[in-house]
Amino acid sequence: MSTLLQIFTWWNGQTLGTRFHTWRFGKKVGQDELGNVYYEGGKKDSEGRTRRWVIYNGYSEASAIPPGWHGWMHHRTDVPPTQENYQVRDWQKPHKPNLTGSAGAYRPQGSIYSKGERPQVTGDYDAWTPRS
Repeated sequence: MSTLLQIFTWWNGQTLGTRFHTWRFGKKVGQDELGNVYYEGGKKDSEGRTRRWVIYNGYSEASAIPPGWHGWMHHRTDVPPTQENYQVRDWQKPHKPNLTGSAGAYRPQGSIYSKGERPQVTGDYDAWTPRS
């Protein structure tokens, strides 16, 4: 089953092409607490920086990269969190999955999907009607 997912999907971990590229050119830099594995290659990108990528543990969701690794992935620091004493700040929140389309999705007050009724308008609104 894992091999079929690697052949036909890109959102479940890695494809066979990514696995081969990582095996051939990637140097493992570290792993985060969610099981995502980070790599760095020898080639440079168009801006002269080394290429960096992540192999997600399960479903590929970019917001699942922790703050320390996010800085390293985007070349804001040259030192990965595994090689420094990175401390998570108070204001940095843990990963929360995207719940859009599920029962846990955010539904603001007044949404047709939220519970309850739409709040009454204040009376200063006149609906448009044709020929008025």
